[in-house]
Amino acid sequence: MPFSTMPAQCQVTSLVTACATYVLSLDKYSALDLPTEMKQSTRGTRRTVDMLEDICRFENEMSIPVTERLRDSTRAMHTEVERAGVMRLLLHGQLGQVGYCRLLRNLHAIYVALEAGLSQNASKTVLAALRCEPLFRSDALGDDLNFLHGADWAEAIPLTVAAMQYADHLNALATRKPLMLGAHAYVRYLGDLSGGQMLARIVAKSLALEADQGVNFYDFGGAENVAKHARAFRAGLDILADDETNAQALVEEAGDAFSRHRMLFEELVYI
Repeated sequence: MPFSTMPAQCQVTSLVTACATYVLSLDKYSALDLPTEMKQSTRGTRRTVDMLEDICRFENEMSIPVTERLRDSTRAMHTEVERAGVMRLLLHGQLGQVGYCRLLRNLHAIYVALEAGLSQNASKTVLAALRCEPLFRSDALGDDLNFLHGADWAEAIPLTVAAMQYADHLNALATRKPLMLGAHAYVRYLGDLSGGQMLARIVAKSLALEADQGVNFYDFGGAENVAKHARAFRAGLDILADDETNAQALVEEAGDAFSRHRMLFEELVYI
């Protein structure tokens, strides 16, 4: 293929290869007493190769959707957090109704802050691309708490320090860095979509609930809707990462989200 018709990334890769080959051909003469002009030329070519390799790395990173980068960068943390503290008890069917209501109450505070921030900024920024409204969970959590605990749940069940700090952080992001709310939406909503059906069965069995009672939190309208919402959310999130700075910032913020969840789940074991 003629060089001029190659895609830009292929052109850069071709240039790097050509320059690197040239540098290697000069390396065998490095021990010789070459003229100063040739030594300077070799050093200049090496600098060019280094620069082009940096460009290649940047192009390769930007060609990977941010949702894939988030998944790969946080995989280990995800595995750790879903087994941390109260979640370990939940997954083994060992979390009683009182403990489960504590978990829902604290998650409710986090979702209220997250969803307020997403709604507040949806019309002003590219956060609108996330189309999160069908995924909002705060109302469903309130319904489950009304059923499992009673109407006084907001006053009767205390918030943990971790939950309050997390909500404060989300409120601050909504004002100062609304784009970063996308990372927290990724951690919460894709987790809800991917693991919700399994958790609904575990909760219903361990708490001896009747069908569909007390598990509205996990209800997204069936498997077809779950898949549709997940695809739409991933597509919207990829739009947010319009440059490398935003992509890396989203990855780092997702790591912070997982850390905050771990602190919350561990704290819930001891209250």
